[in-house]
Order: sequence, then C-alpha cells, then structure tokens
Amino acid sequence: MKSLTKLQLSWIDKASDLRLEPRLLVEDPKRSYHRSSDGDESNRLIFGDNLLALKALERDFGGQIKCIYIDPPYNTGAALTHYDDGVEHSLWLSLMYHRLVLLRRLLKDDGSIWISIDDNECHYLKIVLDEIFGRSNFVTSIVWQKNYAPADHSVKISESHEYILVYAKDLKKWQPNRLPRRTSSDAKYKNPDNDPRGPWKPGDYTCSKTNIERPNLYYAITHPTTKVKIWPNKSRVWAYSKQQHQENVRQGLVWWGKKGINKVPSFKRFLSGVADEGTAPITVWPWSEVGHTQDGRKEQLLLLPNDPFPTPKPESLIQRILEIASGPGEWILDSFAGSGTTGAVAQKMRRRWIMVELGEHCHTHIIPRLKKVADGEDHGGITQAVGWKGGGGFRYFNIAPTLLKKDSRGQWVINTAYNAEMLAASICKLEGFTYGPSDIHYWQHGTSTENDFIYVTTQQLSAAQLQALSDEVGEGRTLLVCCSAFQGNDGCYPNLTVKKIPKMVLSRCEWGHDDYSLNVENLPKALRPQTPQHQSVIAGDEAGSEA
Repeated sequence: MKSLTKLQLSWIDKASDLRLEPRLLVEDPKRSYHRSSDGDESNRLIFGDNLLALKALERDFGGQIKCIYIDPPYNTGAALTHYDDGVEHSLWLSLMYHRLVLLRRLLKDDGSIWISIDDNECHYLKIVLDEIFGRSNFVTSIVWQKNYAPADHSVKISESHEYILVYAKDLKKWQPNRLPRRTSSDAKYKNPDNDPRGPWKPGDYTCSKTNIERPNLYYAITHPTTKVKIWPNKSRVWAYSKQQHQENVRQGLVWWGKKGINKVPSFKRFLSGVADEGTAPITVWPWSEVGHTQDGRKEQLLLLPNDPFPTPKPESLIQRILEIASGPGEWILDSFAGSGTTGAVAQKMRRRWIMVELGEHCHTHIIPRLKKVADGEDHGGITQAVGWKGGGGFRYFNIAPTLLKKDSRGQWVINTAYNAEMLAASICKLEGFTYGPSDIHYWQHGTSTENDFIYVTTQQLSAAQLQALSDEVGEGRTLLVCCSAFQGNDGCYPNLTVKKIPKMVLSRCEWGHDDYSLNVENLPKALRPQTPQHQSVIAGDEAGSEA
C-alpha cells in the first residue's frame, strides 16, 4: 500500500472559494469611547461578521498581530442565548477553516494563536491547524481546569477541563515570556547552613546524558568528607565541567548535606538569583492559578447583574495567555469577542486590542464593560492584580455595505451608500493601494510606491481630461485611473493606466453577501449542508491503494 505522505482532514465544500470582498471599516463616533489621553485609544471594536472583518483588516494589519486568542462556539449542540452553538460538523469545520487562514495572515512572524476548545471538536481542529499553520509550528495543547468540583448531574464522567491549542506563526521565531514567580514557590528555599547569600534550595548536579554523548562531563569527584571518588550513574553525567566544578567548590555552591555525608552532591540555587528570572510556563493550568468558569460568571454578575453573559472566560485565564504571548503595546486580536473579556484584559495589561463581534451583545455587554474599564469603574477580574486605574478608550466600527449591488435591470452598479471618499478607499483596497488623499494633487487618492498613484472618480473622462492628467503626472510617475467611462485610446498615455468601474472589479469578489456567520440560513449555497451524510474524513496527499 502507498503510505500517506501528509495527513489532512477533508470534508464536503472544504475547497469552496468564498472570494471575500475586502470591505471598509466605517467608524461610528457616537459609539466610540475616548476616556482620556493617558491610555491607548487605537483599540478597535468591530461590529459585524467576523470573516468579513478579518478580510477588512488584512490590508492594514497583515503581519502586525502579536497574539490572537479566540474562543469560538464549540459546536456542542447546546442552544445558547447569544450563540447558536451547534451546527453540522463539516459546516463548522469549513467556517473555522476560512477564518483560520485569514487569522494566520494577520499574525506577526513571531506571533502566536491560542484557541479555546473542548473535546467535541478539539482533535479535528488540531488537524486543520496542522494544515494551515504547519505541524512543525504546533507549540502545545494546554489543559485548563475549568471546574473545581464534579458536576452532580453528570451521567457518566464529569468534565472538568477544556483545551487551549497553541500554534506559532513561525516556531523558530516565536519566544514565550516567562511567568512571574509566585511567592508560594519561595517556601522551597531554606538556609540550613546560614549562608550569607540568603535562602537557597538544592538542585541536580547531574544531567541526562551518557559518558559516550558527553565524555568531558564524565569524571570522578572526590567526596570532601569520605575522600571516596564519586562517579555519575551510567545514564547520566555531571552538569558541570571539571573546571566549573572547581569554581563551584571555591564559591561554596556544592552541597553534600547538613552533615556533609550525602553520597552525591547538589547545587545550591539561591532565591536572590532566580527571583527576577520568572518561571517557564507549563501545560496544565489549575483553576487555583487562572480561575474557573464560576469566576468568569461572578465577574459578569459584577459588571451586568441583570443580564450576565452565560459563558465568559475568567480574566485571569486571558491574563495568563497574554503574559506568555505578548508585551505592553503589542496588538491582541479576538475575532469571537463574546463578552469582551480579551479586550478588557488587554487594556488593563496595556496592550492594544482588536475585537470583532456580530451579536447584539456587542452593544448590550461589550460596550458597557469597556466603558467601565476606561472609566476605572471595573473593580473585578485582574484590576487590582495589575494596578489598573482606568484610562484610554476604543473606536467602534461597522463593516461597510457591499460596494456593488444589482439595479432594477439586474446590472451591477456602485452601491449608492458609497460617497466619493468611501469609493476611493474601497477601490484602493481592492487594487492594493494605501488610501491617503493628497492635499495638493486632486488625483492622488492613494499610493502603492512613492511614484505610483491611484485616482478614483465616477466621472466619464474625455480624451482632453486624460491628456491633462498625463501631463500633470509627468515623467517618472505612474497613475492608475479608475472611472465610470472614458473616451479615446488609453494606450496614448504612457504614464496612465485607465480602467472602468465597476467592470474592473466585477470578477474579484462575491458581491452582496453580508453574513458568513455560524447560522446556516446566512451561508452561501456552496457551504450549506446538502445532505445529512456530510462527514469529515482523514485523507492524505496520496490515497492508499490495495496491495
């Protein structure tokens, strides 16, 4: 039989090309909130379908996000107040697949993505992530103890954990931060010999190598009391060279026990030497360190006692992720914002954040919460732990309507909701230009290089107008002219490229589709489940053949 060279998860409609329209993000100043100038107000809250939002962010934030955390619907079949959490299995995979492709593009090369998930889809999601991010960029699977006691209503085995799958954009470039030391760890440090350097604890004096692998570390140490020569076990060697061992002895770092008769030495590790180093993160996170589901529920009751969000993550869980994966001032993204925990924690930790949410709880839960954070009126969660006093704010954005729509005759035309500025910005995004109108030249709406510009107008341009444009642009510069129609031969102007709108962009995107959410009725026909037999299977690049 042929071997499977690369395992992949396959399902119906996986390869569907959505041809997403890169929409504009339009700020609503009435919903934006600016508390003061002592915090970062570049934070963005986007209301709308998260797939369209991610596509809208791609041009300006591609390769800029340091840490992505998402808590997507788990596809459990449970009917939640704010989510329809339970869609057909292959449909859920398709929706996650397209979002993850865009999320990867937004990550910095040294960035990482963290995804909360449970057993229902975890292992399928892992294979999808292997395909998109590369199996070599898998960091780890973290176990979060979400409950501190078994559920009395559990029929079989009470579930007490969830997973957080962690992938790096490029594992060679990603470096996790060490966690702050807990004071409980200090209790392990004693000072039985009254060393003036303070408390210490014994550490291994050997390491797991053999004398064949590291022959220079396999030698005899003379016991200072018994004078017997001590050798490492056959499967280990000393952790220090002969020269370093002599230096350790000179500095009083070798410990043979309180009576000096231990059979093997230990290395004295002083508390003063490790207090500022922090500790390496581990893969099991108990509720006693990062909170549990009831903590998240209590935090919501404190913020919105009359309508708490039903399934929030505790702030201390998100704090742990951001401590490991980011630093102050770096961009954090959550495209399944839920109750807004990620943004609230990121702001308290002085990160910059982007959140996306489609549900009405964006207005009923997230905005009131973030206002309290900015005003310093959120006293729960990690507020005291990080010393948050308030400040900053956020900008609220809607996703612009589709650029093109059909008129009464079925012809594609420019959406009348677009003014001249929106049209120019949208065409810039579609053509790969950076929108930035010039105060000097009316025809400079955007740039792709310092000598390449774009001009967008709904006018019909005459040959004389094109010639005037060509003359003004001059030599050494080029201009893409986008207009509704033009006269003459565009090839007569070596520094101009003339295109008609909307014809120039008709084939680019799927126009007029506003909702790619997890609600089946909102999906394009290509993604809707056609039969109850849709199943996902593991396949390879080479199908196995009979021997």
